[in-house]
Amino acid sequence: MLATSYCDWWSLAGVDALVGEEPAGWLAVPPANDPAPARPKLAAAVASEPEPAPLPAALQRQVVIEEEAAKGPVELPADWADFQTWLAQHPDVPGSQWDARRVLPVGEAAAPLMLLTAWPEIDDQRDGELFAGPAGKLLDAMLRAIGTTRGDCYMASLAVTRPPGGRCDEKDAADLDRLLWHHLRLARPGRLLLIGSDITRMAAQLTLPDARGRLLDINQDGGKVEAVAIAHPAMLLARPAQKVAAWDSLKLLNRGR
Repeated sequence: MLATSYCDWWSLAGVDALVGEEPAGWLAVPPANDPAPARPKLAAAVASEPEPAPLPAALQRQVVIEEEAAKGPVELPADWADFQTWLAQHPDVPGSQWDARRVLPVGEAAAPLMLLTAWPEIDDQRDGELFAGPAGKLLDAMLRAIGTTRGDCYMASLAVTRPPGGRCDEKDAADLDRLLWHHLRLARPGRLLLIGSDITRMAAQLTLPDARGRLLDINQDGGKVEAVAIAHPAMLLARPAQKVAAWDSLKLLNRGR
């Protein structure tokens, strides 16, 4: 019975008779969705065709791999007018890569007060100007409370476009840090109002709660610029309880007036 079973198996496998010149995979199942295997004679004919000779090396397509040249630090203009034009137009301005529309500074160098934020808010990016919308109206009221207006100030954001989610990575932060100190060197403000937690951390190395009610000294070219830090007006609209902390800092700007 065992011998008979073996014979039946080989018979079913198709090896008990000569079928063709080429072995056929009777038990091989073609892959799903693939065309059926070629007939043995056709496959043999195709396999027997000689392969074309390769082209000479001089005629072969050459693949040129260009190595990207390592970029050094971006050159920052030393002249105030050139710097403003550079912020508006140059493709390598740090912080200009996140949006096609740039939100540019407003005002002149050596202003009595410089308003500086890290990057535009959503309303600012949409309208193309700093401190737009309801947040801008609140800022105007805050400036009036300390006896000044936008027209008397120099307003700027460190980055001229807004990063996705209002956050940037370490490399972008390093480029912006270099831009920060160069911008302050050229602006030469009498005093500095840091607006928002991000710029407070960058310029003063402090968290916003730690800067509350403190007159900060920002080192600049061996000298010091007096500064205070407040939450962004957009944050104050969302969390009115923080207005008290903002006023604790703002009223310091009235000292010595």
